[in-house]
Amino acid sequence: MAINLSVEEIRSSWAIADAERDKGLTVPDDLKCFYDIPYGEHGKKNLLDIYVQKNVTDKQPVIFNIHGGAWVYGSKEIYKFYCMKLAQKGFTVVNINYRLAPENVFPSALEDINNAVKFVEKYGKDYYADKDRIIIVGDSAGAQLASHYSAILTNKDFSKLFSFVLPDVKVKALGLNCGVYDGMATALDSEEKLFRKYLGFAESQPDEKILAMTDTMKNITSAFPPSFIMSCEEDFLLPNAEPMYRHLKALGVPVVMKIYGKKGQTEISHVFHINCRLDEADRCNNDECEFFRKFV
Repeated sequence: MAINLSVEEIRSSWAIADAERDKGLTVPDDLKCFYDIPYGEHGKKNLLDIYVQKNVTDKQPVIFNIHGGAWVYGSKEIYKFYCMKLAQKGFTVVNINYRLAPENVFPSALEDINNAVKFVEKYGKDYYADKDRIIIVGDSAGAQLASHYSAILTNKDFSKLFSFVLPDVKVKALGLNCGVYDGMATALDSEEKLFRKYLGFAESQPDEKILAMTDTMKNITSAFPPSFIMSCEEDFLLPNAEPMYRHLKALGVPVVMKIYGKKGQTEISHVFHINCRLDEADRCNNDECEFFRKFV
């Protein structure tokens, strides 16, 4: 199901809704936070935050967050309270900005994600982050990016299509939340204007090389990280969850799928899990973190 809003409408209306959701929330007293750390060459678009409990004295598992926003919207600031909640559950959390479309087209977001992971590889120990126990989480467009990047990391042939050098890290698990995963099908769908803007051919025929680079499903192997796939009954991207679950299960990848809420329960809708005021969000995030602990 495509989003029928312009980039300008998304950036305006979603920012208002996100600000209202988090209004009055404050930074927890039990965390130490490192803000606005540069990891790349693109100014504010290449900054990350790191959150960790104050009592941590050694490296621990890392949750690496890739925000959503239809590839055209979002920032680490919008996800900070959600990420801080994850840090309180016993993880070092890396929360990143990355370059957005349509100003920056494919594969710029993947290049930024790769550079941010390389930052963790090189400097993670200075922030209590274990590069060999990384968990990547993403929601909506961020889930698409998380699954795409993980396929690149775990398939050497696929990685050869990309010019960036991969880090020497171990991704132990994924959290794929309310996402879309079949890049090829999404790219070929003429109604998916935002994804096509991200790929750089919104009004033209798909480029065959780019199509090959977006074919995540074909390039997922049994080495793909164990995955927790989440959606909810009122999520407009719910139809994407089960095909991804079945695909990973058929490959022998450890995978769990959980669907939250009920039909008509509109407060439990797309990316509900980042709303720190919802009990169902806390239940979902606890379930996800429990899954992660099995692999780190």
